[in-house]
Amino acid sequence: MSSYFANANNVVAKKLTFNNYISDGDALQFLYNHSAKGAMHDSDERFPPPVCHPGTRQAVVARITAWYGYLTGPQKRTMWVHAPAGYGKTAVAGTISKILEEQEGLDFCPLGATFFFWRTSPDRNSPACFIITIAYQLSMSIPELKPHIEHAVKKNPMILSKALEAQLVKLIVEPFKALGQYVEEMPNRLIIVDGLDECINSNRESRVEKHYAEDQEKVQIRVLDLIFTLQSHQLPLSFLVLSRPELWIKQHLRSYPFKESVEILDLYEVGDHMNDVEAYIRAELSRVASTIDHQTNDGDEEWPGENLVSKFVEKTNGHMLYASTVLGHIDDPYDDPRRRLDSILNHSIPKSDLAHSTPLSSLYQLYRQILQSCPQSTYRVMIEVLEELVGVNAFLSDESLPRALAILDPLSGRAAGGGIRALRGLHAVLHLQTPNEPSPVANKWFVHSSFAYFLCEPQFSLEFTANMVKGRRRLLGGIRKPPIYFLTF
Repeated sequence: MSSYFANANNVVAKKLTFNNYISDGDALQFLYNHSAKGAMHDSDERFPPPVCHPGTRQAVVARITAWYGYLTGPQKRTMWVHAPAGYGKTAVAGTISKILEEQEGLDFCPLGATFFFWRTSPDRNSPACFIITIAYQLSMSIPELKPHIEHAVKKNPMILSKALEAQLVKLIVEPFKALGQYVEEMPNRLIIVDGLDECINSNRESRVEKHYAEDQEKVQIRVLDLIFTLQSHQLPLSFLVLSRPELWIKQHLRSYPFKESVEILDLYEVGDHMNDVEAYIRAELSRVASTIDHQTNDGDEEWPGENLVSKFVEKTNGHMLYASTVLGHIDDPYDDPRRRLDSILNHSIPKSDLAHSTPLSSLYQLYRQILQSCPQSTYRVMIEVLEELVGVNAFLSDESLPRALAILDPLSGRAAGGGIRALRGLHAVLHLQTPNEPSPVANKWFVHSSFAYFLCEPQFSLEFTANMVKGRRRLLGGIRKPPIYFLTF
């Protein structure tokens, strides 16, 4: 084959340009193809999307919608809703998405975009597609932006592989600025970011299995900084961020300049959780009861009855995930739901059944995921501290958890503050309140008592099993002088 450059010497090529041409109709499709489609609130991957049970979480939903304000937008452009694991944050986010999308009487869609992080999804446990996904949805929810976002993609298709900070400017900020003064007249749109604590991988490490623990704090802070950057451009956007109360998230949002523009809402403190759980339990037990053939199954037509409902509600301690996992377990067409519920409420699950059918398997799996998200380098000390906590909970119950750890550290031979540092990543399941925060009245150390039970049962906690006997022996071995607290085991 002949060449245009045959026998050529000392050739210099200048200003070479290689273009990827994208037609008008393909730009948004190109953007969509590179987005995290499963992270959108109405994605098939999330179907059916979790939403609040009818009649529950009404106070929380009212508080959020009142803050948003629809047309004018809130004074503080970001609201952070936090709660421990299993208190229905994702359901709240799904309900707000549904309400805004179905809102009538407005000539615009108040829901700008959504992104639901999820730690087990490669597309949703990393911020790699975060800006692309938000930009695509904004092109759909704000028609005026569409041609400008299309132009940005057509002008430089490689923007989709650039740094997130560069994508933010080219795909969101500049398209808004291209609208000129019209931006000031645009109604406010809400962007919902759920499960920030589920964002555990950086762009580079998302492809490296199990190498995310030390990286997750930085990557979550990076997402918050991206949100703050968008805020700083005075765009008609507000942000609803939901996550567990991880210490680094809390500290970052309470630092300058974030604290001036963030409304903080503790989901645990808003509304009546016991009433919400009771409404959910009554509705679900009524549905389950309607499936029972009382005549052929030796049934009690009054089941479940007030006593059983009250006992069930009390056992949840307002923990919606506990209730939902129990109800999911008893709703089995191949077994009697009454027997199953009775065995759970009375702690009489046969040992032989545990490996095959665990009533709280989803809750325990969640606990294991939380523990696995901690840096592997802290595992040994973390487990030792947990062993001590389950071993002395009854003896130091009047102390706050930070104070109890300060007492246990020298007895266990740890440096001062070693215990609290080892538990840094467990704010979702432990009440690690700072000295200036009030101590919770109930379940002072453990957000829910099922976490302590989980830790002590090897068939559930596996490599994270806490041996309370070992913890007590370690503490007793550290007593060399008359102790301040005399521990009797």
